[in-house]
Amino acid sequence: MEKWQMTRRAFLASATTTAVLAGCATSKPTLNTARVVPRKISPNAKLNLACIGCGGMGKGDTMSCAGEKDLVNVVALCDVDEKSAEEAFYKLPNAKRYKDYRKMLDEMDKEIDACTVSTPDHTHAPAAYTAMMKGKHVRVQKPLTHTIAEARLLARVAKETGVVTAMGNQGHSGDGVRELCEFLWSGVIGDVKEAHIWTDRPIWPQGIEKPLEEKPVPATIDWDLWLGTAPVRPYNPAYAPFKWRGWWDFGCGAIGDMACHIMDPAFWSLHLGDAAKYSVEVVKQDGMTKQTPPKRSIIKFEFPERNTANGVMAPVTVYWYDGKMKPPRPEGIPADEVLGDDGNGSLFIGTKGIATSGTYGAKSRLLPAAKMQDYKRPDPTIPRVPGENPYLYWIKACINNTVAMSDFSYAGPLTEVANMGNVALLAGKKIEFDVASMKITNDKKANQYLTKEYRKGFDFMPL
Repeated sequence: MEKWQMTRRAFLASATTTAVLAGCATSKPTLNTARVVPRKISPNAKLNLACIGCGGMGKGDTMSCAGEKDLVNVVALCDVDEKSAEEAFYKLPNAKRYKDYRKMLDEMDKEIDACTVSTPDHTHAPAAYTAMMKGKHVRVQKPLTHTIAEARLLARVAKETGVVTAMGNQGHSGDGVRELCEFLWSGVIGDVKEAHIWTDRPIWPQGIEKPLEEKPVPATIDWDLWLGTAPVRPYNPAYAPFKWRGWWDFGCGAIGDMACHIMDPAFWSLHLGDAAKYSVEVVKQDGMTKQTPPKRSIIKFEFPERNTANGVMAPVTVYWYDGKMKPPRPEGIPADEVLGDDGNGSLFIGTKGIATSGTYGAKSRLLPAAKMQDYKRPDPTIPRVPGENPYLYWIKACINNTVAMSDFSYAGPLTEVANMGNVALLAGKKIEFDVASMKITNDKKANQYLTKEYRKGFDFMPL
């Protein structure tokens, strides 16, 4: 299996970053977060919002927030691609326009209360970090970050600064994932021993051996700013604006696109974030290269017992499938019964039974379907999000200084577990991860994949 080629400088940088960001290290680096004071917003005032990334998913994020007109005033729009952002620019003509989020945050520091970050994965952390260190509340698209070290950093900065944070895995605000948790916590299928999670992604090319040929940069794109922290390479439309997910330098592949969505139900219900350690190994992968994630993969996560608020949970093995691969159909489940939502979903194998769930935890049900005929679902115990609206919930949390759904104390560990699948792909072997120290304990060299080298002029990690 091929691996990234790392320069000695990059390896030393990664080792230093890993040591610096270790969550329970005896000494922590000074981040000057004590000086960060989030702006207090009057209950009668609107939230002044800046949007970083306004095309693609960013358009949806921008317009969803802008639609809350009684609560939000969009004061600035930032995008390196004018064409991609043209609809947001047209619909919000009074917002100031920028290409560089750093310039925007500097020039409008006194005007901006909060930011959405809806860029390619490699820009999530630097944009969010810069905004939080200026006291801005942030909502960042999933996956929260490009690397494990970045996820750990953002969670720490959010805690120390007190800004209101959220990740854009909207299913976490839905009733479905809550119903699933209540369903499994009722003990209806006993101790969950296995969970299987699958997706039909990638729906873009992966398994590409070499960089693509140079093409003219469109006049509407600032290619240097689009590359940001990533190494310089010539422009090709197969990188931007859409297919960047399939390149290691910019995205996290199928895992980055979907794991923070469809792994969330298992992560929450099985308290995977309470594990002090876990292991990850690649069962199968097809076509991974130095440039791109594989065309498809199966990855196994093994979690030991977890001490949780619900008591001790039994060890569980979690399998991830992408590239349209799915788990074997359990014995005794009729062939015409759909598992999950078919293209995406989860399957839970317990000591007393089997359950399945849709993409965001919706339609949780026992298998075979006949077992649901006389089953009474447990009464709700987890508070619901009004209207299942993550945007409005985050906006109100920013105004009222409360906690939003999938805040970084939750989203950071979820992103770490999800992205650890990519770390195992890059390491090419089974890895054992100690959560507190943020170290892979069975292979020191594999720790280089927990972080990355940043291009000069765009580096931001507090080394």
